[in-house]
Amino acid sequence: MQKKITYLVLITILIIINISGCNYIKTVRFPSEHTDSSSADAMNHYSLGVLLRLEGKINEATIELEKAVAADPDSSYLITELVSLYTERGDLDRAISLGEETLLKNPENIELHLIMGGLYISLRQYEKAIREHKKVIELDPKNMIAYLYLATIYAAENNFAKAEETFKIMLKIDPDHVTAIYYYGKVLADMKRYEDAEKMFKKVLSLKPYFELAVYDLAALYEKQKKIDKAIEIYLNYLEVNPGRVNLRIKIGELLIKEKKYEEAQKEFQEVLKSDPDNREVRIALGILYYDLRRFDLAVAEFSIILEKNINDNRIRYLLASAYEEKGDNKFAIDEYRKIPATSELYSSAQIHAAMIFKKEGKITEAIDLVNEALKKEKGQISLYLYLSSLYEETKDAVKAVKILDDGITLSPQSVDLHYALGVIYEKTNRFPESIKEMETVLQLDPENAEALNFIGYSYADRGINLEEAEKMIIRALKIKPDNGYIIDSLGWVHFKQNKMDSAIKYLKRALELLPDDVNITEHLGDVYAKLDKIKEAQEMYNRALKLDPQNTLLQKKLEDLIKNK
Repeated sequence: MQKKITYLVLITILIIINISGCNYIKTVRFPSEHTDSSSADAMNHYSLGVLLRLEGKINEATIELEKAVAADPDSSYLITELVSLYTERGDLDRAISLGEETLLKNPENIELHLIMGGLYISLRQYEKAIREHKKVIELDPKNMIAYLYLATIYAAENNFAKAEETFKIMLKIDPDHVTAIYYYGKVLADMKRYEDAEKMFKKVLSLKPYFELAVYDLAALYEKQKKIDKAIEIYLNYLEVNPGRVNLRIKIGELLIKEKKYEEAQKEFQEVLKSDPDNREVRIALGILYYDLRRFDLAVAEFSIILEKNINDNRIRYLLASAYEEKGDNKFAIDEYRKIPATSELYSSAQIHAAMIFKKEGKITEAIDLVNEALKKEKGQISLYLYLSSLYEETKDAVKAVKILDDGITLSPQSVDLHYALGVIYEKTNRFPESIKEMETVLQLDPENAEALNFIGYSYADRGINLEEAEKMIIRALKIKPDNGYIIDSLGWVHFKQNKMDSAIKYLKRALELLPDDVNITEHLGDVYAKLDKIKEAQEMYNRALKLDPQNTLLQKKLEDLIKNK
């Protein structure tokens, strides 16, 4: 779809540049049978229309051309100009109606055929457009505009063979036709014939070194092939002939970042700032680069400079707050996060970040107060309910945690995340039937929710109930997320409960490969080995789990019992 849009944009440009509006500078030629008075009247209206058109007064120009045509209704030239004006102001129905009527009378009007072809393209009537341009070529076998239209229509329709054939005809007529070579290169690139496309773009640049579109396309071609160094080289070469192209230096900087050449990228951005110190785009890129390099002091400096110019730029304020947070300047981070207004889409995320800093500092009460305050301003924001509930969980206040989620569900009953979080809390607080009910609600809202399927399946397996149903649900979840270690663990666990020990070991080992530092999976595999009296293997797993969670008393007891029963 994107390709078709790209080619049609080209065609639209061609309409504007090559056809619409290019004729009004010519001299009007009136047939000799017209009376002098009608010709003079038509000429007056036409001349006034030309002036109005040059001033950008398209509607007024159209009225004058209509008067000119009324004075000289048989003038194919004037009618062509009027069709062009209708096209320019978007009155396509009138343009087509008048154009078709005129072509019946004067089928050799090349210019009008071109305009009509362009109109049909804009209406996506490609067969008619092809017909018009073929007619132009029949009348004028060397008409490059018609060939270019045809080639681009074929390319837009993915008929690359015909597009290529048309470009080859063009280049036989004029081997150095820059536009033909350039768009032939674009078609070859879309056909993934990268070497041929490269040759075309290079030829364009040899004929016209300042053809910037070809520079971008050749560099993009190298990017597609992961030849980043070559793409950078193309931009640098162009900068030698056109050093003022700031956007190219920015692009070079972005490519250098892709190559992890951070110092070189920094130099490119700083080079731009020498000549354009207020370049916002570069300062943002530089700030983000410093942030990614964990040079937070420099990131803060760049974002602060940008913010001085526009104190209402909430995106930059958010980045500045994030840099302060990473830098460990918690007070400044909280201040900046809290300056972001409730009208901003970043508001909820900013308040959650500020609350997270409070929580990190052990100030749970301040965190809770902050999120409660945010909820008064953003009642429908699901992320705030979820985070506030988790804060209440931290304080062991399950009642409030549940209430907050209930409040959120009242406002957003279709929220999968809220129902899922409520189901998890119910499970933690030993309200098993209610937890399953919430997860079933999740599945009603989102039947392909792998997490809910796995939750129910694992919950059943852990309790040794509904094992067949548990297995089916976990298998469904695994089809959705085949490489999820937690779901694979659940399948191994349900097989353990079903006494399918070989299968249990197989899946638990696979889960452990994916999540080697997970205590529960390690413990599960130890449990399977213990049941099979594979004491050495079980002991190894329990010891490994205890290293991950040294305070786990249940694991310690399992290991002690295992050693006693050797």
